[in-house]
Amino acid sequence: MLCCCADMKSNNSLNPLYFQLTLFGDSGPLRYLFFCLCLLIYMTIISANVLIILTVCLEKTLHQPMYMFISFLSLNSLYGSAGFFPRFLMDILSDTHLISRASCFIQMYVIYTYASYELTILGIMAYDRFVAICQPLHYHSKMTFSMVRHLLIFAVLYPAVALGFCVYLTVRLPLCGNKLHRLFCSNWPVVQLSCVDTTLNNIVGQFVTTTTIFIPLFFVLYTYLRILLVCRRSSSEFRGKALQTCLPHMVTFVTYSFSVFCELSLTRFEADKINPVITVVLSLEYLIFPPINNPLVYGLNLPQIKGVIFRFLKIHKMVPAVKI
Repeated sequence: MLCCCADMKSNNSLNPLYFQLTLFGDSGPLRYLFFCLCLLIYMTIISANVLIILTVCLEKTLHQPMYMFISFLSLNSLYGSAGFFPRFLMDILSDTHLISRASCFIQMYVIYTYASYELTILGIMAYDRFVAICQPLHYHSKMTFSMVRHLLIFAVLYPAVALGFCVYLTVRLPLCGNKLHRLFCSNWPVVQLSCVDTTLNNIVGQFVTTTTIFIPLFFVLYTYLRILLVCRRSSSEFRGKALQTCLPHMVTFVTYSFSVFCELSLTRFEADKINPVITVVLSLEYLIFPPINNPLVYGLNLPQIKGVIFRFLKIHKMVPAVKI
């Protein structure tokens, strides 16, 4: 009997049922202010991205590849926010910041696939703009709805499988601790708790990071460089139209690249040795800023989407109230 109890204790120590997120501090009454601010941010993200999705879906003139990709970008923002904010809001009000092992790995998978989807979708959008500007005569023959469907399926499927395998390798590791100095579950901090060799996790992690982050980043840079070279040799009118459609994509790409760089930089250092404020800012930046930035950039800078939104709001404002 004693032997059995010892075995159970050993198994629990190697496979903790809960992780403790130690970056949350005791903010006292201020927690309610932080909760309200974060809830407002979450509601803003939901409202702005749902508005973009509904605008593209309901307006037939926007049923084109570029706008379909924009709506998928907004859909991904809703997906990533749903994987982070509900749990984060609970933790702000909670005194004990424990997350179950299963919930931790699910959150890790959702946040990581969100980050990867963002880059693969931005890569597809860059290719769409490249064909439209550099090969305009072949645009309709290349960017068919069948091609759009295949590109989106690949953009979702590869990161889902690759990151799923990466998370699986982490799940199978025996762990010697359960303290994560983060606001949410991340792969590398969990791997660092392992009691055994993690060489395989490191190799697979580097490969997945390269194929899901750096390759799309370099592809986007390459396509926009080609677009800039074409614009340089074209008329000022052509340059104006090209930059009008490309500017929102470039702004989104630059801001998200900076966000990913902040998160990757954080994983390279021991988070418990960095100023907690810096750790919090770097942790939250790529989960909060891009989902707000994307609908604002596309909704305010693309006249097609902005015109439909304003027309929709104007129509509903002019409709008189129904008298009972």
